[in-house]
Amino acid sequence: MSVKNVETLEKNQVSFTVEVGAEQFTAAIEKAYRKMRGKVKVPGFRPGKAPRGIIEKMYGPEIFYDEAINDLLPEVYAAAVEEEALRPVGYPQVELLNVDKDGFAFKATVYVYPEVVLGQYKGLSAPRAKVSVTSEDVDERLAEMAERNARMVSVEEGAAALGHIANIDFEGFLDGKPFDGGKGTGHDLELGSGSFVPGFEDQVVGMTVGEERDIDITFPENYHADLAGKAVVFHVKLNAIKSKEVPELDDEFAKDVSEFDTMEELRKDVEAKIVAEREEAALHAFEDLLMEQVAEGIECDVPAPMVEEQAKHLVENFKAQLRQQGIPYEQYLELTGSSNEAMMDQAREPATRQVRLELALEAIAKAEDIQVSDEDVEERFQSDAKKYGMDPEMLKKYMSADNIREQIERERVLAVVTDNAIATEPVAVEDAGEAAPAEEAAGEAPVEEAQEAAPAPEEKPKRRTRKKAEEGAAEGEEKPKRRSRKKADESASEEAAPAEGDAQ
Repeated sequence: MSVKNVETLEKNQVSFTVEVGAEQFTAAIEKAYRKMRGKVKVPGFRPGKAPRGIIEKMYGPEIFYDEAINDLLPEVYAAAVEEEALRPVGYPQVELLNVDKDGFAFKATVYVYPEVVLGQYKGLSAPRAKVSVTSEDVDERLAEMAERNARMVSVEEGAAALGHIANIDFEGFLDGKPFDGGKGTGHDLELGSGSFVPGFEDQVVGMTVGEERDIDITFPENYHADLAGKAVVFHVKLNAIKSKEVPELDDEFAKDVSEFDTMEELRKDVEAKIVAEREEAALHAFEDLLMEQVAEGIECDVPAPMVEEQAKHLVENFKAQLRQQGIPYEQYLELTGSSNEAMMDQAREPATRQVRLELALEAIAKAEDIQVSDEDVEERFQSDAKKYGMDPEMLKKYMSADNIREQIERERVLAVVTDNAIATEPVAVEDAGEAAPAEEAAGEAPVEEAQEAAPAPEEKPKRRTRKKAEEGAAEGEEKPKRRSRKKADESASEEAAPAEGDAQ
């Protein structure tokens, strides 16, 4: 194999020609013959028993060329990339130039990792939140702890009321006939939670254990197409009523849920943790503002495949958010009158910002000669294992050394930027870092409000390693595509119809 005519094109593209000689091609043809011989019919021979020469005489030597080239191409392409010290981004465009018994040649054109010219990354300024924690914040956190430690007790007498957990069987009927996804057995429904279609829970209130009742419901106009605006009847049976018994916030509670003996000690610990959380959130927000400036200041041509890969990642994240709500992606598109192409179009702008951020991070690491040693990686494994209560060797099965190395490098790059920055306009906030980001907030929207959820993936750059920014490229290096010689080039409503996204 030899590489020729290496040429740098516009917008970070490189083209080169690879020539594969007779010896290498002949070996690939023999391999193709062994793979294909069982599928080639030759009169007088059982399947797979015809000699290669007979098959080639009957069908022509070209019969094995395509298979041989497709098998050999990834290997020789990767070798050419390594020989020329290229960093490909995405899949190459491959054009077969010629092929005969003595070998073949192809031309590959591929985007490569761009050259980045850094702008200012030291001496920047940005607002940094001034964190404070109130007594009410601590009370709220303790109340959440008590709620998590509540126990369920049966309500033996009386009727179901708001706040109770009603265990119900239900079946929905449309025009007197059961409809798909409208049936559930032994379902625990918190009355007043709003998790079922409006009007359903209100009509369960007042039922007694063992009682059966028909409930009239009209689905919202923006519900799933099969049920939107339809009047249905749910036959409901109340099996049991339970209520939450929330523990008192006293010294006994502190002993039960923590290593502390008194509520006063627990309060101090909770306050310290909230402060630490908000300080970390304020720091991350400060870093994000600074890095936005750094990313905007770099000079480079961002390769289109990097943007496309990141845009796909953002859309996939958004799909995951919808799944958490119980909303199929296709249903969301239908409700909002959108399309996957429109979602990708919306994602490209934030994706471009994200890619520029990753490029900036790597450029700073190079400019500052930031190195992460094997000892640094091992030390991080040890500290993380201790933090998570895991054996270090077990942790290594879940996290690669390369990911740890990139994480440490990123932290050091951010430290260079933040340590040399100026915090301005400190604003006192009591909830810094507690406002849910767009993707988390979206998870709380019911189905009928889905069209009001964020119409595009979260635009704020995520804390991803630069390796992720090139995720598609690695696959592209392994399996390049080529042109032919001839051209020379699951429904939420079906799963839980009465629910607003999370019924069953």
